[in-house]
Amino acid sequence: MPRRAFHNTTAILPDRLLDNAVVVIDGDRIVDITTGEAPADAECIDVRGVGGAYVAPGFIDLHVHGGADADFMDGTPDAFLTVCQSHARHGTTSLTPTSTVANHDQTMRFLELCRRFVHEPTGGARVLGGHLYGPYFAAEARGCHPSVGLRPPTPADYEPFLAFAGDGLLTATVAPELPGAEAFVRACRARGLCCNAGHSFATFDQMSAAVEWGVRHVDHLFCAMSDRARLRQTQAYPMRGGVMEATLFFDQLTTEVIADGKHLTAELLKLAYKIKGADRLALVTDAMRALDMPDGQYIFGPRDGGEPVLRRDGVGVTLDGKSLASGVTGLDHAVRTFHYLTGVPLPQVIKMASLTPARILGADRDIGSLVTGRRADLVLLDASLSVRQVYVGGQIIVPPATQRA
Repeated sequence: MPRRAFHNTTAILPDRLLDNAVVVIDGDRIVDITTGEAPADAECIDVRGVGGAYVAPGFIDLHVHGGADADFMDGTPDAFLTVCQSHARHGTTSLTPTSTVANHDQTMRFLELCRRFVHEPTGGARVLGGHLYGPYFAAEARGCHPSVGLRPPTPADYEPFLAFAGDGLLTATVAPELPGAEAFVRACRARGLCCNAGHSFATFDQMSAAVEWGVRHVDHLFCAMSDRARLRQTQAYPMRGGVMEATLFFDQLTTEVIADGKHLTAELLKLAYKIKGADRLALVTDAMRALDMPDGQYIFGPRDGGEPVLRRDGVGVTLDGKSLASGVTGLDHAVRTFHYLTGVPLPQVIKMASLTPARILGADRDIGSLVTGRRADLVLLDASLSVRQVYVGGQIIVPPATQRA
């Protein structure tokens, strides 16, 4: 790959905008970030000349199920390639494929494919490792996941999953109130896995215990989780907190929001940002297979045994239309939506889609920011924050002609 210089642009750094910027890459690495004229020994890319305004670090999605009518749980190489390429069109350069509630064999197949694509290029977003998401959810908090297959964690069930730790598996989620949750979390942490709480109606005290076990992240804040109002249904007094309050309270916990303009209102996005800040709050898509697809009925999860849902009005909903059922938009949409609804400065919003998720995954020394020595994963954005070009490891994978709105 030639040495390239992106110039006539504004670079979005972790703490500021750098005008009149020049970002130089050599091979798959960023080798210089400066201002002024592009170096004479590099192939020059005029960012504004291709319709762009900004150079940003590639986005990183912690929580993503599918796209372009494919789901990671379909259990085929083609499905993995389709999803990774579809999200690359929206600026995502790295992701953690996220499973759904399914049977043991389907989850094993998912993990085998995660391990394969950690080591193979996808022609789109890079696979960092899988996110074991389900089957260890509370039944009353399962959301749009199938009820068949929900179960508490037992060593006989999860030890084959954890055998992929470090080579295919990166993150695991559990509802802390389930029997066996503590042993599961401790087993995950012993193998170096990130451990999340999610799809849970745990009490504040149960969440406090989970933090002691090693839980450090909470999935999609405000969604499929207990709060004071929900817990009041089973105990009138004294009033107690749940997963939501614990997430906001504990500094040890990072979390994420689905900023698609459908899951959460502006005030909830502002509240999350005010309390957790850009260093402990990530943007995620939670996207299912209906990303970049027309409205209609789709299967959430594997085609064999998944849950029928609808794409309608820019979001996934259950068949009765009464509840949300995953996202259908990319991270570029999340960046625009969060920025416009909250007024948070652009460098902080971009951080929540890049450096913060990289830190949560322990990958921030390699990806997530425009810093010399980091991997050359770049997104060229226009003035409206729409994607113009995407580079993964210094190679262009999304030219303007194939970018989706």
